[in-house]
Amino acid sequence: MGADHRTLHNRVLSVLGPAIAAGEYAAGHSFTLQGLEKDFGVSRTVAREAVRVLESMRLVVSRPRTGIRVRPRRDWSVFDPQLIRWRLAGPGRMEQLRSLNELRAAVEPGAAALAAVRGDAEERARLMEIADRLDRTGRAGDLDAFLELDIAFHHRILELSGNEMLAGLAQVVSEVLVGRTSYDLMPRRPRPEALRLHAEVARAVRDGLPDAAEAAMRSIVTEVAEALEADPEHGPEHRRVTEPG
Repeated sequence: MGADHRTLHNRVLSVLGPAIAAGEYAAGHSFTLQGLEKDFGVSRTVAREAVRVLESMRLVVSRPRTGIRVRPRRDWSVFDPQLIRWRLAGPGRMEQLRSLNELRAAVEPGAAALAAVRGDAEERARLMEIADRLDRTGRAGDLDAFLELDIAFHHRILELSGNEMLAGLAQVVSEVLVGRTSYDLMPRRPRPEALRLHAEVARAVRDGLPDAAEAAMRSIVTEVAEALEADPEHGPEHRRVTEPG
């Protein structure tokens, strides 16, 4: 596939995907390849490839006689990172963030407990190193470096759990952290309490204390949930300073 072809394909997706994710097209709304060709000024091949991507995300279903139809939301591949990004960029941003954080609350505390008992001792010790670097970058106000380390920290917890299903959620957790930073839902400088909780999780995992690891991780995700509920408008003029996750 040539560069121009990919550009056209991505252009169709970048408009149609977010529109479906935002609910601009109700379930059952139909498209045709001919209509997409006309609307976007692309070839049948480009239109078909864009539809295939949307089909892979279960946003649409394509049938020979009925055309391309938008699926009900319950059918969507809600863990797909691209779909998450589209939803975070749209009017349902806060709903998506809450949904993702509820998933984290159900998953990450248990993963932290498992990490404390299943993780390799050397790898558990390295988690403390990440927490130390989180503390330094957070206190320095380097949010780009902090975000990178925060993602690494939570990825490591899921991996150390020794459960491949939990580890498979790493990208979903990343989208939560990136989304909150991208849409001004993070403080300019992380609060000391949040940094302390990350260190507490790391220390408990390192020392093989599952109950303590679970409790500290639950405190982290609970703080995020409370911040989201306190900031329904999510605009900069209304923003409540939230904790890092």
